[in-house]
Amino acid sequence: MKKLFLKNELLFAILWIIVYVVGFANADMLSEKIGVEKSITAAFGLVMSAVLFAFIWKNGLCAHAGLCAFRGNIRKYLYFVPLIVISSVNLINGVQMNLSVYESVFYVVSMLWVAFLEEIIFRGLLFPAMAKDNLKLAVVVSSVTFGMGHIVNLFLGEPLFDTLLQLIYASAIGFLFTAIFLTGKSLLPCIISHAFINATSAFARPLTDTTDIVVAIVQTVLSVLYGAWLLKNTECAPDI
Repeated sequence: MKKLFLKNELLFAILWIIVYVVGFANADMLSEKIGVEKSITAAFGLVMSAVLFAFIWKNGLCAHAGLCAFRGNIRKYLYFVPLIVISSVNLINGVQMNLSVYESVFYVVSMLWVAFLEEIIFRGLLFPAMAKDNLKLAVVVSSVTFGMGHIVNLFLGEPLFDTLLQLIYASAIGFLFTAIFLTGKSLLPCIISHAFINATSAFARPLTDTTDIVVAIVQTVLSVLYGAWLLKNTECAPDI
């Protein structure tokens, strides 16, 4: 893996994206076949996360991939209040058990791996690889590909409208996470926020279609505005 990374970082990131999307999609389907949702997914996520983290750690790439302390002044980031608001949307209608206890555990665990992997792959690998040549394009691609990655939900039985809605606000959140990484040089806030959003979705009460659309609009607008504000008012780390 090291030889490929040193030779072509962009290809390295793309291959990880393919493995992630295909691997998790098949793991989800296998989990459903054995009757315990996310059981295989949780195991696959653990293995993939361990392999990727081991590679990053062994080759001294923690800072490169954003697995390091946050460098920014928290006050300049408004104490991440907008990020906290976005992360809390699954709780606005209360909580409930949507899965069995075992399935809930597997779901939460698998979502933690998803958060880690998506942030490292899309932000920690893909973004720096592209930013060397074109920073603006890297921001757009990292954001949009992150959103487009959720199209896999369509093949797992999710409604078309709900999936399209998710693609839009996920791309906006991807832009915000990219802005945080670019300005603070750390993915830790993004990983934590992403993991919380994912994990709490297992306990979210369903929203009406109208409310769902409103929430998606709020997430999209707040993410874009906050991300743009960070890029405008915070000095970007020079070594991205």
